Amino acid sequence: MKIKIRRALLQYLFQLARDFYPNEFGGFLREKDGIFEEVLIIPKGYFGKESIYFDTWLLPHDKNIKGTVHSHPSPSSRPSQADKKFFSKFGGVHVIISYPFKEWSVKAYNSEGVEIEIEIID
Repeated sequence: MKIKIRRALLQYLFQLARDFYPNEFGGFLREKDGIFEEVLIIPKGYFGKESIYFDTWLLPHDKNIKGTVHSHPSPSSRPSQADKKFFSKFGGVHVIISYPFKEWSVKAYNSEGVEIEIEIID
């Protein structure tokens, strides 16, 4: 399995990760024609140094939301046990951007926590 993500979106996600650092940030990824193109930032979320919390009732009903994204302020892009639990409940694709928020520090996972390939589209 492979996901496709726009370079412009990825650059924006890097900037969000830098802006929230040393806290995590989280959002939901919107897909159009098989390519992740937009992020929805979690409304009224709590963005802490080791976790994020949000109310899923505040998300719009949008069939194009196909994944999640969050940052790790540490150099590890590996999902935590809490991440894997969330992945299994939400389904879809899950992107983790770790410090220092560069292309090589981004990983994607399926709902079981298995890493999947990322293709960056210009």
